[in-house]
Amino acid sequence: MTRRLLLGCSAVGNAFVERTREEAGELVAITDDAGWASTLRDRNVATVEADPTDASAYPDSAAVVFVASDDPERNVAAARAARRRYPDAMIVAHVGTDPSAAQQSALESVADRVVDPAEAVASRVCEATGADVDERPARLLAILRDLAGPLLVVAHDNPDPDALASAIGLARIAETVGVPADPCYGGEIAHQENRAMVNVLDIRLRTFDEIDLDDYDGIALVDHSRAGINDGLPEEYPVDIVVDHHPPRGPVAGSFVDIRPAIGATSTLIEEYLSRLGVEPGRELATALLYGIRIDTKDFTRSTAIPDFEAAASLSAHADESVLKRVESPSLSPETLRVLAVAIENRDVRGNTVASGVGEIADRDALAQAADRLLELDGVTVTFVYGYADGVIYGSARARGTDLDVGELLRDALDPVGSAGGHAAMAGAQVPLGILEEVSESESLADVVETFVAERFFEALADAPSTPPATPPEFPTE
Repeated sequence: MTRRLLLGCSAVGNAFVERTREEAGELVAITDDAGWASTLRDRNVATVEADPTDASAYPDSAAVVFVASDDPERNVAAARAARRRYPDAMIVAHVGTDPSAAQQSALESVADRVVDPAEAVASRVCEATGADVDERPARLLAILRDLAGPLLVVAHDNPDPDALASAIGLARIAETVGVPADPCYGGEIAHQENRAMVNVLDIRLRTFDEIDLDDYDGIALVDHSRAGINDGLPEEYPVDIVVDHHPPRGPVAGSFVDIRPAIGATSTLIEEYLSRLGVEPGRELATALLYGIRIDTKDFTRSTAIPDFEAAASLSAHADESVLKRVESPSLSPETLRVLAVAIENRDVRGNTVASGVGEIADRDALAQAADRLLELDGVTVTFVYGYADGVIYGSARARGTDLDVGELLRDALDPVGSAGGHAAMAGAQVPLGILEEVSESESLADVVETFVAERFFEALADAPSTPPATPPEFPTE
């Protein structure tokens, strides 16, 4: 599959090729300008000398299309042709030289993003002079510089790729201002893809068993927002920095709090800081952040905002696609296959919702994989898979193509008896088994858990909340 297609060429198109030259084998260019065609071939870019507005010259597939000639009218025609040929592709279009308002409007109506170099230069000037600049990165650095000792960057328990990447990314930012930082997590890294990410990228994180909180002068939370809720910290432990994209359920404390529920991944926020601060992410961090964005947005098909695309585009120039392919294709464990089989067999279908109890589990991350796979069933928009291990009931929920907020659904169902959280499309829960373990000889623990959890889940579903607004509640941050 052709990942990137360049239609037409110009100085802007040439700059695009220059930035992606190491991956030129995945780039195809189509231009009828003989001079640019020769230049592109000299750079080992597969080039077709043809009219870039003629879809018959296009390859069979393309994931990203960059329309890049200097002629605004031809760019409009090429963008329209590309959209017809590749309805699911991301199309980025250069406005060209001196476009009319009608031409720019036409491009904006068909392309996912329109690039105006003149506007970009103006924006950079504004950034350099302090005009209209986002103050969050500068405030973050100020908080970091005020620390008298090391920073502990805490991911949520059993971290996913977004949490892992965000933790090492924030640690990298702290180190740029001379603040030592340790990314850490509680629980375990169980998912095969998550383990592959850590191993292939050689990501170094500490566990809570290895640290002493007294050794740190600052605490940062990433991909969650409250100490002691799904992390190894004591509840309400003082926190300095919070960076998250999940809507908070209660007051969030910290000297620096950046919570943006409209964004698809916390890794997007970390990339934004890096970019604003001029910090080069490097291959390993860029690959981890890009993977974090892709996983949390399910390859940009759920809970995705424009900044997620922009962050991914920026990181792609530094990330290692070969590593991503290795991480994305790990072998499935026998336990994951077993849990998936039981989830299918035990599914309780009510309308467009599927809930399934799978009994005792050896790998709780298999629940998330089963919830993802059940969402592929015809007509299903909400899934919930749950099981128990080591005295705790674990659950994982997913949603797609519905206004149901599964994060709020699980909170309403299970927060009163345990802890639950997440966002509109993806959520999880943990509930201590407690007295449920004291079953009679005529009962099985799996049946007791199923009755207890399913009853609460479907009761909450009957009065389920809708997707929350894009802006978080106005909670105090001090």
